[in-house]
Amino acid sequence: MEQRIQLSDHFGFGRLIRFTIPSILMMIFTSIYGVVDGYFVSNFVGKTPFAAVNFIMPFLMVVGAMGFMFGTGGSALIARIMGEGRREKAQEIFSLLIAATFVSGLVIAVISILFLPQIAAFLGAKGEMLADCIRYGRIILVALPFLMLQYAFGSLSVTAEKPKLGLIVTIISGVLNMTGDVLFMGVFHWGIAGAAMVTAMGQIIGGTIPLVYFLRKNSSSLRLRRPKWDGGALRRACTNGVSELMSSISMSIVGMLYNAQLMRYAGENGVAAYGTIMYVDFIFLAIFIGYATGVAPVISYHYGAGNKKELNNLLKRSVLLIAAASLSMLLLSEVMAAPLAAIFVGYDAGLLDMTVHAYSIYAVSFLFCGFSIFSSAFFTALGDGLTSALIAFLRTLVFESASVIILPLLLGLNGIWGAIIVAECMSVTVSVIFLVAKRRRYQYF
Repeated sequence: MEQRIQLSDHFGFGRLIRFTIPSILMMIFTSIYGVVDGYFVSNFVGKTPFAAVNFIMPFLMVVGAMGFMFGTGGSALIARIMGEGRREKAQEIFSLLIAATFVSGLVIAVISILFLPQIAAFLGAKGEMLADCIRYGRIILVALPFLMLQYAFGSLSVTAEKPKLGLIVTIISGVLNMTGDVLFMGVFHWGIAGAAMVTAMGQIIGGTIPLVYFLRKNSSSLRLRRPKWDGGALRRACTNGVSELMSSISMSIVGMLYNAQLMRYAGENGVAAYGTIMYVDFIFLAIFIGYATGVAPVISYHYGAGNKKELNNLLKRSVLLIAAASLSMLLLSEVMAAPLAAIFVGYDAGLLDMTVHAYSIYAVSFLFCGFSIFSSAFFTALGDGLTSALIAFLRTLVFESASVIILPLLLGLNGIWGAIIVAECMSVTVSVIFLVAKRRRYQYF
């Protein structure tokens, strides 16, 4: 029987990969399910609904992002407290964070459902696309509290030394999602409403399973109990996790900016091409995000335990693993650009050519983005939410927004596709500066 890996262990390459692989697979499968949704909407419902889903998706990502904030910020805090030997306190904070996540989701869902028509119109949706945005978005928002729970449990289950739980939940909800896609769109022809309904069902399942697991007696390091109010702990968790919230919000804002620029330079085809690139991009980014999610509680635990040697070990091995993955992704992307694009837009030759060309440029960014994603997560794990938020804010909002506004003036449509490369290069530079500047404070090298 394979020995259970604990946060307190020493991590070589093998153990590090084994511990983080469930989180990586969880994120990959989540992204694949999104790709399947996109495939069915694009091929069975049409180009305009496909563009509508991609148009409203950034807003839906923003409102769901608080789940990441509670999960990642709380995970770092709880793991550090566990490293200090205060298990009872860790249980109390865990319970409080889950309650806060669900209540926040309810409030945000109600407000968003009420004002979605005005929000979609403000973002620039018109006519049939506006109607599709509202129809899709309102159904998805019904499940928002459960989506936020699923996001939060994704990080917290790793801290509970149950990284496979999130993967199991993702597989169950994802299989339901894909089966529903076939039935609701392929067989029943329920259109964009069917796509939204099956996605919402998957999110409800994804949030409910871990909730029930942690409410019952279990073999993990954490269990839900009656929450006790601790405003200081809640504030620290939110402050520490704000970088993940900032990342999601910034990425969504940038996504809206991309859509606006593409409508100007390439029309609806440009938005559809960008949507296709994003589906593939999510899969590759999922590897980096999944690794960061999996390794963060380990970093937090050893930081709380004062084990500086293990911090140095985790940092060095992580950088090497990310470098190898980055190069592999770039090579694979360049080879697979045409086949991947054909899955979504093979029915339109002009759109296919645009997408393949755009993706071959965009894919160069994979060489750089993993390091910045890990650096932001690394500082979150150390409890340095400000530095983590700065890296995330500069990477996902400042650098990319500036690039997508300025580069098209010089390079036209190619400037939009290449904006991400310039932004990621600048982000790596900032990440290295912070890692060097903070080394004495945290003593990781």
